[in-house]
Amino acid sequence: MAVRKQRVAFIYDFDGTLSPGNMQEYDFIPKLNLNSRKFWGEVKSKAKEQQADEILAYMHLMLRKANEHGVRVTRKDFKDYAKDIKLFSGVKGWFDRVNKYAKSQNLIPQHYIVSSGIREMLMGTSIASKFKKIYASSFMYDHHDVAEAAGLAINYTTKTQFLFRINKGVLDLWDNKKVNEFIQLDDREVPFRNMVFVGDGATDVPCMRLVKALGGHSVAVYKPNTSKELAERLKKEGRVNYVAPADYSKGSKMDKIAHAVINKVTAYWAAQKV
Repeated sequence: MAVRKQRVAFIYDFDGTLSPGNMQEYDFIPKLNLNSRKFWGEVKSKAKEQQADEILAYMHLMLRKANEHGVRVTRKDFKDYAKDIKLFSGVKGWFDRVNKYAKSQNLIPQHYIVSSGIREMLMGTSIASKFKKIYASSFMYDHHDVAEAAGLAINYTTKTQFLFRINKGVLDLWDNKKVNEFIQLDDREVPFRNMVFVGDGATDVPCMRLVKALGGHSVAVYKPNTSKELAERLKKEGRVNYVAPADYSKGSKMDKIAHAVINKVTAYWAAQKV
């Protein structure tokens, strides 16, 4: 049986997964002279008070606080706020190393972000060009390119729809018709067994479980030199395949996991040719 060249997709959360903190805390919140803990506390209170989605609550509060402090927020401003976002060790070289190894195994490598953070900020990071697509919460803008309202809010459950978009190769958000059409499993762009989802916590659990349940691979990462209790619990509960520190350096555990998964994907599809 002829088997077409396969794609392997690495899909990442961002905050706590590729970066040690929340992206809003590096530049945006300090610019407004706000305390991060107080800001996130107000988000939770507002969501509870209004019975609202917490992602929509934080997006609303970002715009309200910016307005109160006379800070204009445009697409360009968001990108500029991303310049100081820190990344975990090894992240910058990770994508090229994974791509090189995947290609050596005759696979087509792809990388995606699925995050509750701000897409415009992610587009301003030093690694933005490494991703085939960045799915994240975003704003709607007026004719001056100033953010005026939430346009897309991605929470822990809505994250899963983007896995199906990647699976079917229907990447444009406006295309709600094709993503819901039936496509034969063999005709899908990226089979779930060729996916690797990397996340750091409870908000990633639906994606972790879905990918793992459908034959793919899920990784729970944790900040190096901190407790790995949550990550280990997720593995014990059968929600993830692997646990590793969020260290993406050459020779790290994450590096070894990537190679192991690529080898498994290669072996599976090689067996289909027999």
